[in-house]
Amino acid sequence: MIPEPVSCVTSMQGMTVRRKSRVSVVSKFRCWITMADKTWSLLLDAELFTPISSPGFASSWQSRLFSPGAMVFDENGIIAVGEQAAIEEKWPRSQAAQVISAAGRLVTPGFVDCHTHPVFHNLRAHEFTMRIQGATYVDISKAGGGIRYSVRDLQQASEEQLLHVLLPRLDRFIANGTTTIEAKSGYGLSVEAELKSLRVLQRAAEQHPVDIVPTFLGAHEVPDAYRGRRQAYLDLVIEEMLPRVVEEGLATFIDVFCEDHVFTAAESRAVLEAGQKAGLAAKIHADQLHDNGGAAVAADVGAVSADHLEHTPEHMDSRLLAAQVVPVMLPGADFFLSSPIYGPARRMIEAGLPVALATDFNPGTCMSESMPMMLTLAGLQMRMTPEETLIAATLHSAMAISAHDRVGSLENGKQADFVIWDARSPAELPYHFGVQLVQSVYKKGRLAFQASAARQRT
Repeated sequence: MIPEPVSCVTSMQGMTVRRKSRVSVVSKFRCWITMADKTWSLLLDAELFTPISSPGFASSWQSRLFSPGAMVFDENGIIAVGEQAAIEEKWPRSQAAQVISAAGRLVTPGFVDCHTHPVFHNLRAHEFTMRIQGATYVDISKAGGGIRYSVRDLQQASEEQLLHVLLPRLDRFIANGTTTIEAKSGYGLSVEAELKSLRVLQRAAEQHPVDIVPTFLGAHEVPDAYRGRRQAYLDLVIEEMLPRVVEEGLATFIDVFCEDHVFTAAESRAVLEAGQKAGLAAKIHADQLHDNGGAAVAADVGAVSADHLEHTPEHMDSRLLAAQVVPVMLPGADFFLSSPIYGPARRMIEAGLPVALATDFNPGTCMSESMPMMLTLAGLQMRMTPEETLIAATLHSAMAISAHDRVGSLENGKQADFVIWDARSPAELPYHFGVQLVQSVYKKGRLAFQASAARQRT
């Protein structure tokens, strides 16, 4: 076989993340070369959990736990998965390029975080103190903070500065078991700053093992320069930003923040329809703070997902199902905002919808790259079972970015993106919260993250 290109190993707080090589990082980190003489690898001794894909859009919420389970895979994908005895009979370990023993630990698909905002420069920790003192999301926004603060900050930063802070965030995603993220722009809000944000995502995708699915979110807020000129800013998004984004091939999706104090339902529809006409698929921030028709817009335009949905009325469930819109719950934002209202996950599950989970990672309302924490919140606040949270955070999240044909479950033909946990059952992941349970992460069949030796369970 032809040797793989050189990859780089960077250590970070007792963990090792293996990034793809680029000139900018090769000089800083010790590098290694992986060579294999055989063509497939064998994972053994696993408590192997996987969602089972449904033939249609409505979710069956089916999963399997193979105990002990085994999996055969290579760089092109998963070849076989099932009970260990049956797998070993056809795929003997003596013929494998490598044999990986999970030693009785839980193995799951890598998380698919289908809603993140990772491209920003400085943090907004000062706003955390304001929240503790009683300021609301809208209070902070009206005072010039929130999204607008990050916009002013990002516009002054260079691509190199943004890339420099983004890569460690991606390290933390993969250290928490996430192998694919959807990543939005939205802190630029000018033509050049939005393009800059999306180019940074493109560069990061070339350097990091985490798969990045880019979303253009120029309609995230009305920037300071356009206060009082809302329609002029929408015209800028649709007529100038969008064509440049499409021309450069920088995004897969288009998104809009549909909320009373940001963009109305009619304005949101105009943005999404313009994006669809230009070739981008639609996503929407809907009904987070109020029911202002965001979910209805998602159904009307056939969005791939509608995210937040805390205030979506029950009658919309059937419309979302008919329009095949994936509902994405973001409990981390509700938790951080001290909201008494979380997304209606239980209700939507009973309606047959494939509810998804994501972090909503951003500097203002959910500064966390931890999908395991989202599982805990989904269980305690939205009454989802541990198995349901795992399905929602993997297969259904992949559906929310139209990637369920290649990631989100450990099924034949999909990418070999999997996590070996310091746990023995699915219930342990949301139960044992606030600690690092990831032992190792494999991306496309290659080791991408390894916990420190001190953390390995014997």
